[in-house]
Amino acid sequence: MLIGEYKHSLDDKNRLSLPAKFRKELGKKVVVTPGLDGCLFLFTLAEWKRISASLSERSLLQSDNRSFNRYMFGGAVEAEIDAIGRILVPDFLRERAGLKGKVAVVGIDNRVELWNEKSWSEYKAVVEREADKLAEKLGTVL
Repeated sequence: MLIGEYKHSLDDKNRLSLPAKFRKELGKKVVVTPGLDGCLFLFTLAEWKRISASLSERSLLQSDNRSFNRYMFGGAVEAEIDAIGRILVPDFLRERAGLKGKVAVVGIDNRVELWNEKSWSEYKAVVEREADKLAEKLGTVL
């Protein structure tokens, strides 16, 4: 399970070191995609296969399905994790998420999210203020 929040820096070659706690679970290759809410998603190959199969089952006759598939698949890249635990974040994805300097690397169960550090702090502050209301709205989870 991928959990926890870490801060890592992008180097001058757009490489990002992944937390040591995530590396064993992620394997040697991952898929990085545009995410939601302004972040990037990072999936293991096995999880990406599961997600892509689910997305592919949706009807091509519905515009929303086609659009979302284009968004996810069109922006997806495979990235190798190098010997010291770094991935190369392509320019187009780095720019899309506004990644520069410090990056929040957040484990969300079956994926890792990569956030601009300031955007993550702002997003997290909003969610923390609304956590009680969200829990009520979502019902009993535990």
